[in-house]
Amino acid sequence: MAQILSNRQAEELHKSIIAYLEANNLPNSAAALRAELQLGEDILDAGTTKKYETLLEKKWTSVVRLQKKIMDLESRNAALQSELDSLTPAALSKRNKDPASWLPEAPPRYTFESHRNAINCVAFHPVFSSVASGSDDYTIKIWDWELGELERTIKGHTRAVLDVDFGGPRSNILLVSCSSDLTIKLWDPSEDYKNIRTLSGHDHSVSAVRFIPSSVNLLVSASRDHTMKIWDVNTGFCLHTLQGHTGWVRDVSPSYDGRFLLSTGDDMTARLWDMSTTKPEVRATMIGHENFNECCALAPPTSYQYLAPLAGMKKPPPLESSAEFMATGSRDKTIRLWNSRGTCIQTLVGHNNWVRAVVFHPGGKYLLSVSDDKTLRCWDLSQDGKCVRVIQDAHERFITCLKWAPGIPQIATGENTGVTGECNGTSNGKPAAGPGASDVQVRCVIATGGVDFKLRIFAN
Repeated sequence: MAQILSNRQAEELHKSIIAYLEANNLPNSAAALRAELQLGEDILDAGTTKKYETLLEKKWTSVVRLQKKIMDLESRNAALQSELDSLTPAALSKRNKDPASWLPEAPPRYTFESHRNAINCVAFHPVFSSVASGSDDYTIKIWDWELGELERTIKGHTRAVLDVDFGGPRSNILLVSCSSDLTIKLWDPSEDYKNIRTLSGHDHSVSAVRFIPSSVNLLVSASRDHTMKIWDVNTGFCLHTLQGHTGWVRDVSPSYDGRFLLSTGDDMTARLWDMSTTKPEVRATMIGHENFNECCALAPPTSYQYLAPLAGMKKPPPLESSAEFMATGSRDKTIRLWNSRGTCIQTLVGHNNWVRAVVFHPGGKYLLSVSDDKTLRCWDLSQDGKCVRVIQDAHERFITCLKWAPGIPQIATGENTGVTGECNGTSNGKPAAGPGASDVQVRCVIATGGVDFKLRIFAN
C-alpha cells in the first residue's frame, strides 16, 4: 500500500493515537502500539503524551465539520442546479431582472444570533462578504453573510457600541466603531481586527461614525455633546469640530464624493454641511419634524429622476451634483424628503412608531425604512413615495438599524478614479448611476438589526 502521509505526518499520527489510548484508559493497546512502533518512554514521555492527547479528537471533529459543510454546499448546489434546469425562458428572464428593481422579501436568508443585548448598528465590508454588528453588550461581531457564520467577536469598548463603518483606501480597509464610552476605535481586518488606534475628544456618547469617501484618511463622528468632529485616521488628530446643532446629533451621512455631510438629531433639524471650504459651513437647515430625528440619508444621483418631479423640477439636477435631495426619519413616525435648499418636498406616512433608519435603493427608485413598529417598508419614489411593500414582523422587537451592501467595483474602462472605500449603504466611491456608473455592480443584499438581539440578512 502506497504511503499517503509523509514520515513526519505519520509520526504525529502515531503519537496522537498512543496519547488518545492512554488518555482513555486503554494502556494495553497503547503499550502494544508503542512496542510495534518502537516509541518508548525515552521518545514519547508523559509530557509529550499530554500535549498530544486531545489532538486526535480535535482533528476528527474538524474533519466532521468540514464534511458537513461540503455536504451542505453540495446539497445547495444540487438544488440550485435543479431549479436552474427547470426554469422556463420567461422565469429565467424574471430571475435575472435588473437589480435596480429588486426589493427585499420575507423570510430573511439568514438570522444571526450571538449578541447578548440589543444590536444598534450594522456595516458591510466593501469587498468581502463580511458584515459587522455593534451591540449594547459592548462587543462587535463579524459575520459571513454568504456562508451564514459568525467569524469573530471583537472586544475593546467598555460601554454600548452605537455605530460601525468600513472604509479607507481599498488596499487597507479599516473598521471604525464608536461607543457610549466616549471613544472611537479603529480596527484592522488584515491583522485579525487588531485595535490600531483610539480617538478621544467628544464629551458625551458618540452616536454615529462614518468614513468620508474619496478622502482616503478622514472620518466624521456625531455625538450627544451636540457636535460633530472630523478626524485624520492616520494621525488620530481632530481636524475640525462642527457646531450648529442644539441637541444630540444622532446620525450623519456623507455624500459619495465626500463634499457634503448631512446630520440630524434631537433638535428636530437636519443640516447640510459643505465640506469643500476651508472651514466647513452649513449650506441648508431642514425644519419640519415634530419630534427627535433618528436618521438621515443623502439620495444617490440615480434617484434624481424620481425626486425631481416631487420638487416641481422639469428636469433632474446634473448627476455630478452629490447633495440635491435627502431623507430624514423621526420619532414623529414620518419620513421627510428634502431638497438642497431645505424645503420639504414630500412626507411619507405609514410607520406607527419611531423611524429608526432609512436607506436609498442603489437603483434610485425606492427608499427603504425600518421602525420600532417591527416593519421594513419600501417606498416607491416614482409614485410620489407610495408604500409598495411592507415586511411585517421583520424582527420580533424594535428594529434599530438598516444597511444596504455596497456595490462591487468593476474593472474600470474609463477614468482611473483612485476612489477609496465608502460609506456603507452606497456604491463604492461613485453613485450606482451617473459618473462611473458602469464601474459598480449592485448587490441585492441588506442587513437589519434589532432589540431582539438578532441580525437578519435579506438577499436575492
